[in-house]
Amino acid sequence: MTTCPQGHASGADDYCDVCGTQMAAAPQPAAPQPATATPAEEGCPICQTPRAGQFCEVCGHDYSGPAGSATPVRDLGSGARWEAVTAADRAYYEKVIAEGGPDAGSVAFPPYCPERSFALHGEQVRIGRRSKARNLAPEIDLTGPPEDPGVSHLHAVLLAQPDGSWTIVDPGSSNGTQVNGKPVRVNVPVRVGAGDRIHLGAWTVITLREGAP
Repeated sequence: MTTCPQGHASGADDYCDVCGTQMAAAPQPAAPQPATATPAEEGCPICQTPRAGQFCEVCGHDYSGPAGSATPVRDLGSGARWEAVTAADRAYYEKVIAEGGPDAGSVAFPPYCPERSFALHGEQVRIGRRSKARNLAPEIDLTGPPEDPGVSHLHAVLLAQPDGSWTIVDPGSSNGTQVNGKPVRVNVPVRVGAGDRIHLGAWTVITLREGAP
């Protein structure tokens, strides 16, 4: 067993199979855990939702940062300028509708959905729909219009890596996330790069692009 930076005993040595955090280069001694609490029982310090991974699936709090705040944003110095371009994908929509579901009959493909570009800054970029009630304002805000009803308020998170690349984590969205047509497992980081297509919701596609500094 290997111990992750959060103190969890993990059977995997690349990413923690409890919280999804990337493992440190060298194993660290396991931190003593209180006898009365486990990671699954830990509550979010912001909204008290039970913990299920690195990010709170309700308000987006990052458990690896200081309590009550998000992870501090810093310049990774990679020199590359990354952007995420959002659009509507008719083929993906038709596939989702064909698979059925309780709301499939009421979801319509938007007649007009212009591409939008979001620059990627900092160590983490949240993807979802803003919520005043939850005090959630994701960096890639898919609130619309048009609004994709299949996108969760905190649907996924892009995490910057030291080498300038990115990974994506789904903290437990209602309808799941796909990268290049392959489902993303909850709280398991997946590496993404230029040209990769991230599908979520009923018709949303996000394409990553890398440009000059």
